[in-house]
Amino acid sequence: MSLEMIAAVVSICIVLAAVAIAVARKTPRKLNPDYFGEAWKEIQNRCKDKGSWSDAIVEADKLLDRALKRRKFKGRSMGERMVSAQRKFTNNDGLWFAHNLYKKILVDPDLKLREADVKEALVGYRQALRDLGALQSVESRSS
Repeated sequence: MSLEMIAAVVSICIVLAAVAIAVARKTPRKLNPDYFGEAWKEIQNRCKDKGSWSDAIVEADKLLDRALKRRKFKGRSMGERMVSAQRKFTNNDGLWFAHNLYKKILVDPDLKLREADVKEALVGYRQALRDLGALQSVESRSS
């Protein structure tokens, strides 16, 4: 084999390796429903006490952000990642309501929350996590 032929083969191998690495970095990871399911149960447990409702909202927002990052949605902030993923969400309005409630809690930790608002927010987060594959949907749990 000539030196040029060896150089060409090595160059092709390097290019193929670089392409494979780039594709692997862009491919979204599959989410672990067991991990997210356990975290969601913890969030639900926080809802038993009215005093920890705001903690439940904060934890749900963080959990969704973790899922968005693992699925490799682009954005410097949670809001930007939500915009990147908006086509995935079946309840976009509910999710934005939840995230805006989260932001209000950050500004005012003593914010008086209404039970209906907390429920609506958690429903929005749960559906978004299901849409991303982080939580099993009701249909897949029963089968």
